[in-house]
Amino acid sequence: LRYQRRVRAFSSFVDMVRGPRKHLKRLNAPRHWMLDKLAGKWAPRPSPGPHKLRESLPLVVLLRNRLKYALTRREVISIVAQKLIKVDAKVRTDPNYPAGIMDVVSVPKTNENFRLIYDVKGRFNVHRITPEEAKFKLLKVRKVFTSPKGVPVAVTHDGRTIRYPDPLISANDTLKFDLAEKKVTDYVKFDTGNLVLVTGGHNIGRVGVVEKKEKHPGSFDIIHVKDSAGHSFATRVSNVFVIGKGTKSLVTLPKRKGVRSSALEDRNRRLGAVTVTEAK
Repeated sequence: LRYQRRVRAFSSFVDMVRGPRKHLKRLNAPRHWMLDKLAGKWAPRPSPGPHKLRESLPLVVLLRNRLKYALTRREVISIVAQKLIKVDAKVRTDPNYPAGIMDVVSVPKTNENFRLIYDVKGRFNVHRITPEEAKFKLLKVRKVFTSPKGVPVAVTHDGRTIRYPDPLISANDTLKFDLAEKKVTDYVKFDTGNLVLVTGGHNIGRVGVVEKKEKHPGSFDIIHVKDSAGHSFATRVSNVFVIGKGTKSLVTLPKRKGVRSSALEDRNRRLGAVTVTEAK
């Protein structure tokens, strides 16, 4: 019995963690990073920042694996150390900085701008945008409250606190935020008939118009969405991001425009592409 107590005490001592975790194994990394499991044991762990670990893409993965600007992590460190990469119009020198949904990644030296947005398979699409569109980003309002000194504050999905917002702005609304002036230029209410992007759950990446909302006291509120192909689906209110008034989006969307196709439709599309290639 004394031996068992010692073993139990030692195992609890070993399981204790002192300080923040600094490592991430490749098998535990988010699947949407699309890291091959045989290329190494470790994955870059995102630094603490505006987005959660599993809802972000570190700059090293973005520059090395997606944009192919570098072949190794050491090259990424050299690139960011030269202050060549901007996220939301601000230079970032941390190779593990977590970029997330709606963030604008700019490379001034090549005059390229990208927006991170989910595709219909739930992966981050590094979507190329124009310099005009790179001047703003969309922010989802998480909550609105009054600070201890009586200042109304809106907290957004990327950790910003906006003082003295419009009194009509409430939780789940979307703000159009000017990155140069650091000001809110417009907002879109979370209402039926507006365009939304699903950012979580089984329908992640899908885009559609809100048909109706359902309130479930003591549980999760549900909304029903219909996409441009006529398919309807339901998801939680916390999983949607309003991206446009009516059916017009404020930001450009990736190739499939947020319309998810079935496995059979994907197969027919691939076979059609192969047939066209062989005919050429």
